[in-house]
Amino acid sequence: MIYISSWRTMQDRAVELGVTHILSLLGIEGAPDTPLGIDPARHLHIEVDDYPASFAGDIVPTMEHVTELLDFATAWDRQGPMLVHCYAGVSRSTAAALIILCQYNPGREMEAALALRWAAPHAKPNLRMIAIADQLLKCDGNLIDAVEAMGPGSYAGGQTPLVELPLSL
Repeated sequence: MIYISSWRTMQDRAVELGVTHILSLLGIEGAPDTPLGIDPARHLHIEVDDYPASFAGDIVPTMEHVTELLDFATAWDRQGPMLVHCYAGVSRSTAAALIILCQYNPGREMEAALALRWAAPHAKPNLRMIAIADQLLKCDGNLIDAVEAMGPGSYAGGQTPLVELPLSL
């Protein structure tokens, strides 16, 4: 199971849900603390900002960031759930969760995107991360097309709900 949350709710949700792995995607916002009871070695913080960058000096997602995300997901033993979060739980985290779904379900990009849209009407996956993952996962444009087919998310600000995605489609 993959969960998506905001940074604000990550600490409580991680403990409540019994997650074993946490993927944090935060840049200018700061570095998250690892919740008590979770092995810090199973908490990856990728320092990256959303794109397009909104502030001078923001860290734009790169091939190295997405490779690190994919490597972390590969090392995940799936004996417990993973929680993925960014600041609001809208763009970087939804892109990362979708990328992980596609990694574990090759050739099913459209199904993965539709599962994300159904579970998270507010999702607006980071398009730069998606384009990089499309290359790395050798999706031949299918991941990009799937995200475009999702249409725009309905996020208008405020608190986002916890999102739950099954790892198998």
